[in-house]
Amino acid sequence: MLVLGAGRMGLGAAHDLAAQPDVEEVTVADQDLDKARAVASHVKHGKVTAMQVDVKKHGDTVALMRGHASAISCVNYWLNEDLARAAIEAGTNFCDLGGNNDVVAAELALDAEAKAKGVSVIPDCGLAPGMVAVLAAHGAARFEALDEIHIRVGGLPQDPKPPLNYQMVFSVEGLINEYIERARVIRGGRITEVESMTEVETLEFPEPFGRMEAFQTSGGTSTLPDTFHGQVKELDYKTIRYPGHCEKFKTMIELGLCSSDVIAVGDVTVAPRRVLGELLVANLPHDEPDVVLVRIEFGGGGKRLTYDIIDRHDSKTGLSAMMRTTAFPASIVALMMARGQTSPKGALPQERCVPADLFMTELARRNIEVKEHWQ
Repeated sequence: MLVLGAGRMGLGAAHDLAAQPDVEEVTVADQDLDKARAVASHVKHGKVTAMQVDVKKHGDTVALMRGHASAISCVNYWLNEDLARAAIEAGTNFCDLGGNNDVVAAELALDAEAKAKGVSVIPDCGLAPGMVAVLAAHGAARFEALDEIHIRVGGLPQDPKPPLNYQMVFSVEGLINEYIERARVIRGGRITEVESMTEVETLEFPEPFGRMEAFQTSGGTSTLPDTFHGQVKELDYKTIRYPGHCEKFKTMIELGLCSSDVIAVGDVTVAPRRVLGELLVANLPHDEPDVVLVRIEFGGGGKRLTYDIIDRHDSKTGLSAMMRTTAFPASIVALMMARGQTSPKGALPQERCVPADLFMTELARRNIEVKEHWQ
């Protein structure tokens, strides 16, 4: 098995892959060999080898992928289309953590090439987009008549600190994208788009969380609007945060701090988004104990079903809740592809090719507990 990228999510994926008895070897590759070696030394199963690769060099990446049953991309989303092409050329199954609808669409357009090579390409396999898509498919299959699916997800510090009551649990680029790009939803049976950072609602979770807020953000629905178009009247995704976060961050967006347009400041030209990103990374907490909250609500035929997940930082392994709920689902999909459990071959959204019951079983094996409640 191959993991590309030796950051937090790469570490989480390598940890999970190496723990599986049928995995003989895990390669962790990064442009920074020291980072890859750090991941290899952290994983205690003795199966992890560190390699150096610049994934922007297509030929080197294809050569590295060959001989691996599956590859997981834990690098920046804009590299994933080229990596999917490299995987097809190498004859290696491929999945990634996704996060950008345009890149995912470009990957899914490789369906014919992937089928011809007899491999699977499954984008958007993190948390949201990712795990929630399979959970949505699992819950939907339990209804004879389904009208609505509402997905709510948040990665949060257990001990929130002002001003944003947030900590960096994944890529700052991904965070800003979620907040500024439009969200795809199903409204009144039609696929449409709504502005992010809007439609704030209140959710209640067990203490110590209590009242939380949720608001529209982009990317979380991924391919679900297309998959469920014609089947449900309502489908949407919102991000969960501590109360007040949306208003504060939206102010920064309205001031232009998330703009990629270069401006002149004295003798220097700079994109405000780059500055904001650097400041968020420098000033927000990173490695404090976190929690991931997930709530998916289904309704139809006079019945309602709720799936809830509350997953916390694992002090035994040192893996954060975000690492567990983002990297582990990608690891599960990569293992399923390697084991021949996904069907059919080709480039497909996971809700159409990953067996949902088996996926749920694999989550439970990793102590990611999905609690269900019928009404």
